[in-house]
Amino acid sequence: MSNTDVRGNPSGCNASAAQAAAEQALWRMMSFYDAPLADLDAAIAEAPGWALPHVMKAGFLLGLTEPVLLPAAAGHLNDARARAADAPPRERAHLEAVQLLLEGRWHQACRVWDELLLEHPRDALALQWAQLWDFHRGDAASLRLRPARALPEWDEADPLYPHVLALHAFGLEECNLYPQAEEAGRRALALQPRAPWAVHAVAHGMEMQGRIEEGSSWLRQHQAAWSEGNGLGTHLWWHKSLFRLEALDTAGVLRLVDAHLSGPALQLTLHRVDAAAMLWRLHLLGHDMSAHGAALWAGWNPTEEHAGHCAFNDVHAVMAQLVAGDLHGAEAWLARCAERALGAEDARRANHGAAREVGLPLMRGLLAWARGNPDQAVDLIYPVRSVAQQFGGSQAQRDLIDQTLLAAAAQGSHRAVGRALLNERCLAKPLTPLTRHWQEKLAAPRVARA
Repeated sequence: MSNTDVRGNPSGCNASAAQAAAEQALWRMMSFYDAPLADLDAAIAEAPGWALPHVMKAGFLLGLTEPVLLPAAAGHLNDARARAADAPPRERAHLEAVQLLLEGRWHQACRVWDELLLEHPRDALALQWAQLWDFHRGDAASLRLRPARALPEWDEADPLYPHVLALHAFGLEECNLYPQAEEAGRRALALQPRAPWAVHAVAHGMEMQGRIEEGSSWLRQHQAAWSEGNGLGTHLWWHKSLFRLEALDTAGVLRLVDAHLSGPALQLTLHRVDAAAMLWRLHLLGHDMSAHGAALWAGWNPTEEHAGHCAFNDVHAVMAQLVAGDLHGAEAWLARCAERALGAEDARRANHGAAREVGLPLMRGLLAWARGNPDQAVDLIYPVRSVAQQFGGSQAQRDLIDQTLLAAAAQGSHRAVGRALLNERCLAKPLTPLTRHWQEKLAAPRVARA
């Protein structure tokens, strides 16, 4: 057997059982059906000298954005380096890129994958990882263009082709190309119904267009494929609750929160971020979510050392604490984030720049709002809108910035900001109950907060 994988990419392994296990792990990473670690352990057992499975374990752990996993990821990279002397350049490039991720140099890692994909456009691992870190970096253009450069080189019969097509669909959606995104997502699902990233991409497009009932129906139609045994399930429940919130069906949102965005359902920071985002939106609407917020934060329970690792996560950690009513805890978290972002640590870390430009002013604005100073909140948060993509997430996730601005504008003197945001919103999609709610709040006389 030649040393290539099933797509003809150079491989450091000629053991078919090991390659099959690694391919299964790759499918899991792209489809989100269970974690890939057991498959990678099987690949290592079959080919102890192969570096790539160790790199894949490290990359998977780093993608979870959990600070507690950094030592384990570093250990896997050490294991990979010990086996990389005879690895092909493609696999050494993956090792280099994941090492850059460990160092916080996300932009450089994506450049390594860019160069790799020029030579090997059917390297699904590079496509998957680059899209994940484009997402964390807020690089919408690369989310769309990198899969577009590779897709014509793929065969539709390849089992991973629908998942690559789903990557392209999400990139199209984040670039506001909603019809094209929906077409690509539906085509991916026609080829493979078990492609939750495609379900996700279409749901995003429907949300951005205000197609809230259609979006709820879309998720319900595909629910059997994503709701059980899939790592994207919690996030898609968040999307379902987002549709219900846009319809101002708060009772429906609360049912979804209690069933799918609280308690044992929240196993990772990625899940807790979704829960915090939904609680914050309900909090802005005037609902008392303090008990939910306290339970979320108690289950999250990060140490102070975790603050400053990921600006996107840090903002949501502050939201959870503010919903719970813990202003002191939120202030301490912000102070630690500022210490890391403004201190003498390695300035090359992508997160430090995102924290300085977006995370810190946004958290300060959230605290101003929580302290009863809506005008200061607008002054701090409104300038962040133009650079908010730098701290990652999707357009739908970053909409919490506008939701906060609308609440602050309605409570303070910056009504012009609120009206401008509503004008923008109404031209982008049909008037929804949530938008009408903010219109009414902004039209009402100002009432001082107690």
